[in-house]
Amino acid sequence: MLLFLEFSLVKLYLAKLQIFNNAKVVINVIPLHAVNMKTMNHYFSHTLPNGLRLVHLPSKSNVAYCGFAVNAGTRDELPEEYGMAHFVEHMLFKGTKKRKAWHILNRMENVGGELNAYTTKEETFVYSIFLKEHFQRALELQADLIFNSIFPEHEIEKEVDVILDEINSYEDSPSELIFDEFENKVFSGHALGHNILGDEKSLLTFNSNSGCSFMRRFYTPGNIVLFSMGDIKFDKIVKWADNLLGVIPDYKAETNRQAPQIVEASQSVIEKDTHQAHVIMGQRAFSLHDEQRISLFLLNNMLGGPGMNSRLNIALRERHGLVYNVESNITSYTDTGIASIYFGTDPKNREKATRLVCRELESLCEKPLAEKSIAAAKKQLIGQIGVNNDNKESLFLGLGKSFLHYNRYDSQEEVVRQIEAISTEDIFNVANQVFAPDKLFRLVYL
Repeated sequence: MLLFLEFSLVKLYLAKLQIFNNAKVVINVIPLHAVNMKTMNHYFSHTLPNGLRLVHLPSKSNVAYCGFAVNAGTRDELPEEYGMAHFVEHMLFKGTKKRKAWHILNRMENVGGELNAYTTKEETFVYSIFLKEHFQRALELQADLIFNSIFPEHEIEKEVDVILDEINSYEDSPSELIFDEFENKVFSGHALGHNILGDEKSLLTFNSNSGCSFMRRFYTPGNIVLFSMGDIKFDKIVKWADNLLGVIPDYKAETNRQAPQIVEASQSVIEKDTHQAHVIMGQRAFSLHDEQRISLFLLNNMLGGPGMNSRLNIALRERHGLVYNVESNITSYTDTGIASIYFGTDPKNREKATRLVCRELESLCEKPLAEKSIAAAKKQLIGQIGVNNDNKESLFLGLGKSFLHYNRYDSQEEVVRQIEAISTEDIFNVANQVFAPDKLFRLVYL
């Protein structure tokens, strides 16, 4: 469930993310019949014989959600496939064995629904939002996209042009571009450092065969989670999914992820002829499976989270008026992570703002924070969780991501317990591991 929070409280490129939970969910007891379903205290799960996992979060609403989470993203590309995961996500909407692009476009739109997708470094999501009576329609359509896409050659050139325009737009935004260039420094020589969008050289080589090849390698039942939310009986969802997808044979996905090698921290200044100086600093952090990640999440929220009372916002904006925006972010991957601090400022204020950031970090590393400061931070974070509970779409996406990587989905109560268990010593140790100024990479656009 903490994954949900990371979506909503951390800056993510959307080919990155958002997220959190629907507090007290009322669940009807569903008869299990002959289906081997797991009933947790707030969600249901089931695995089809071919390995495809299903998870459903009940929600009393006329609006329902259905999606597929695929454990494949930018880091799974071969060297000659730079940008392939994102290209595949685009091409899913361009034709299947039974549908043309126009039919795909209109299938959910005609009933007032939405069809969306995005790509991250490690996942691809396809999902839909609709009135609950159209659940089967949404499920069938998405199943068709995931398992029957054909990459029509006449659509590829047009879609490559769309992606190239997306790249050009992105490169015109230094406050966005600097994050990708920074990750490429921190994960130098590794696919985790690659821009999700790819580049023109690679994109122009893609064709039907290369797109289908990527899907054959990774879009396998055992590498996918079907996740849903809404006022729908889970045994019905299992039946529909089994009828649609149960016959698809499973085979092992060709995932061969290698953790990135250690890279020595460096500092770079790049001339970009920007009106502001853009500064980002940080280093590697904890993976999705590292328990220290939760302590880092709380520390990050205190340091430069969404609250106007974050330590960096007070130091740089409120006290000195040096920045409009300063933020800290963490992103966790399956075997590593990254933590960063970003701000934009007038070039003449860059050095002063940088010194103030380093001063804040040094204070965190020199001595543990007071108990009352940690208690206040916990109270704020738990309150943010409660507020974010109303974001159903983010909650739903967090469900899919959590189940994809953990095969479980923690309740709000469990997340709160994890936060409450964090000690001042935990925060101090994490600060020294992640935010010690002498360990940080630094990148500046001028």
